[in-house]
This record gives sequence, structure tokens and C-alpha cells, in this order.
Amino acid sequence: MAKVDDAELLEVDGRMVRVSSPAKPYFTRGVQLTKLDIVRYFLAVAPGALRGIVDRPIVLKRFVNGAEAEPFYQKRAPSDLPEWMRTVTLSFPSGRTAEEVVVDDAAGLAWIVNLGCMELHPHPVRTGDLDHPDELRVDLDPQPGVVWTDVRAVAMEVKALLDELGLVAWPKTSGSRGIHINVRIEPRWSFIEVRRAALALARAVEKRCSLASSKWWKEERHGVFLDYNQNAKDRTTCSAYSVRPLPDARVSTPLRWDEVMTCDPADFTVLTMPDRFAKIGDPHAAMNEHAGVLDALLEMAARDEAEGVADAPWPPHFRKMEGEPARVQPSKSRSSAVKKKITKAEGEDVDPAAAPVGKKGRRQSSMPLIVIAQSSDKAAAEAGLERWKQEHPDAAALLAPDDVLVDRMRGSAYVWYRIRVNLRHVPEASRPAQGVPDPDDDPTRAWRDSKEQPS
Repeated sequence: MAKVDDAELLEVDGRMVRVSSPAKPYFTRGVQLTKLDIVRYFLAVAPGALRGIVDRPIVLKRFVNGAEAEPFYQKRAPSDLPEWMRTVTLSFPSGRTAEEVVVDDAAGLAWIVNLGCMELHPHPVRTGDLDHPDELRVDLDPQPGVVWTDVRAVAMEVKALLDELGLVAWPKTSGSRGIHINVRIEPRWSFIEVRRAALALARAVEKRCSLASSKWWKEERHGVFLDYNQNAKDRTTCSAYSVRPLPDARVSTPLRWDEVMTCDPADFTVLTMPDRFAKIGDPHAAMNEHAGVLDALLEMAARDEAEGVADAPWPPHFRKMEGEPARVQPSKSRSSAVKKKITKAEGEDVDPAAAPVGKKGRRQSSMPLIVIAQSSDKAAAEAGLERWKQEHPDAAALLAPDDVLVDRMRGSAYVWYRIRVNLRHVPEASRPAQGVPDPDDDPTRAWRDSKEQPS
């Protein structure tokens, strides 16, 4: 290792990788870690980390100012890509294409980590066949107030069902509050078919386990949501050994199934993972040897459809799909145009300015939802929620954890946060009225106002 200006040169498998600003703080609120510490961590677990990303297009999620600042996503490969790294042309639902980075070895891994990529976001396809995923992804997303014990119980129910279907499942902590379960599959099915299989799986688990939910809309979810849409084209989840932006530098950790019901996600961090990896290796080392088939899940999906069970909502940036129900929140309905085709893509985490303009017609809320705060600064929005609770303590005391809906709204070049409260548990006569959100920094306001002006 050599120091050059404000950089370190690392020799990784015979290649030189430049780590810029190596002493830059990446974690300060809990553990103290620099950028170079993060690079060294990934090199210590490189065989495991590479298993989830090698030969796959990668979306670069860049924490250029460390874990405590807002990251940004970069689909296109940087212009200064080393000559020994490659790219592949990936197409998106919008019809656009991009040259995305492909990592083939530990040097490539170190190179993207130097860009601030602590969370690794590979697509579920290999470069030789970009249209047929070789992985089914089951994302267990606990809703507010759900305890870790419940997440583990749902994970075991997913395993039981997959076992019955002859599919080998590989669990890992998400690195936050959830669990990811990956299933290697033969690359024979399209993204639409893999998502269809994932939806059938989610609905089947929901029937078997009262803790599980397959409902897309936040206001309808309960317990642990099985996010089937993570299998739609252009969606990614963090892969194994990714570092999450939590104060303790927690890691998304591959598990053996006998560890699921006893493990604590807080035990797996940048500081502890290298020792675990050195002692037990990668629990998912044999994953690529067990590619399964989706026939049984697709048969379940066909039975659902034959019984009149419609498709579920797609992610908001997708065009309206054949057989998809109206993409509108259940708490909203059109009083004047219920039967008209809805053309505006709506849903949680949807930025109005990023979707087509819908047809006019005032929506009447069927659930008592009010907007509390909206801001590009998540901490400022959360502070606004606390002020609202102090102003309305009686109503706040009656809220269940999942009555507070925190929406991360993503536009084409910005991210902002909206916090809503569902007053369903507050007696109607005692419900606070919708006031001016505090803060009220909605970056789409000017866009919406322009649309409401008469032409």
C-alpha cells in the first residue's frame, strides 16, 4: 500500500486501486469508521460479497459524504472507469438504456466502494442474458411496530412453503429490520413471470401466516410485508455483505437456517463480520449449485387468476400493466369519475411530478389520513411529527405504530419525505383537522400549481 497525495494505492489481486480521501469519516454517530476502513472491510469478505454481484449489472448507490448524508443513485458507469472493468447495456421500463458497471473481481469491488458504494445493488440477471433473472428475491419488510421475532417467524413460513415447492432458500438479514430470502432459479422466465411467481408466493404465505401481508398500499399493510415488486425489472435490493447506513455500521449478513430464530442483526457489523467470515466462511457458498424452477409457483398464480384474483399494483414508474387494478390508494376514490380510467400513477413513495397528469376529479378520502410534514430533510419532517404530537397529545396517544406513514418520495433528481397520520383509532369528534404541514417544503407544489392554472 502506498500513499499518493490525499489517496492510498492498494494492490488488489495484481491491480492497483486508488482510494481517494481515505481518512474521510464515513461513520461517526456510533462507531468511528473511515472510507479506507470500509474498503478494507469489503476486501476481508470479498469472496462472499462477490458471490452476490459478480457478472451482474450494478446500480451505484453512492454515499459520497459517508453514511450520515443522503446518498444518490447512479445507473450509468462513470467516465473514468478503469480499462480492466467492463459494462453492459441495460434497458429500463421507460425504454431508455444505460451502460452499467459490472464487477468481476475484488479489485472491481474495491473500486466501486471507493465511489461510496457501501450498499451493493446488483440486478438479478447475468450479463449473458439480461432478460431472464436467475434469482427470485423475497424481501420481508416489517411495518412500524413489528418486532424481530415476527419477522423471523414469517421467514420460517416462507422457507416451509419453498421447501414444499422444491426450491432452496438462502436467508440473510437485510442489515436493518428485515430479512431477505434469495432463491437461485434457472434463467428461463421473464421479469414479468418471476414477479408473478413472487406475488403468488406472497399471497400464499399471507394465507398461511397471520403475521404476513401481500398488500402493496401502506395503509392496508400489517405485520411483515412481502414485497413482490422487488422482482420487477429495474428493481434492486442490497446484496449480501452490504453495509447499511445505521450508526453501528450494520451488515446484510448471510445466515444458515438454524441461525434465523436465534440471531440478532445488531451482532453483524463492519467490525464483527470479518472475524465471522474468517471462522465460518460464507453460509451461502453453495447457492449457485441449487438453481430451481418456478413451475409450481406459476401454477399457484394461475389458480389465483382462475379464481378471480387480479394482479396487484406495480411500482409507480411502470406503465399501466395488463390486468393491473387501478393504481390508486384505497383511501382515495373519485366521486365524479369512479369508472373512468385512471392514468396517473399513484402510490406510496410516488412523486406527483414524476408521473403523468391524471384526469380531473376531486378524490374523497375514505380513511382519516392527514399530512403532518413534508421536507427534503427527513430529520426536519420527523421533528415536525414530534411537534404535532406535542400539540395533539390525546390523539397521538391513540396512534398505533403503523398509523404513522413515512413516505420517501423520489423525483427525477431529488428525494423528499412526507409524513402522514392515520386517525382511524381516534374518535371522529376528537380528530385534529388537516392543518398546514410543518414543515411544508413540497418540491412539487409549483409543478402542481402550474397544472391547475386554466389554459
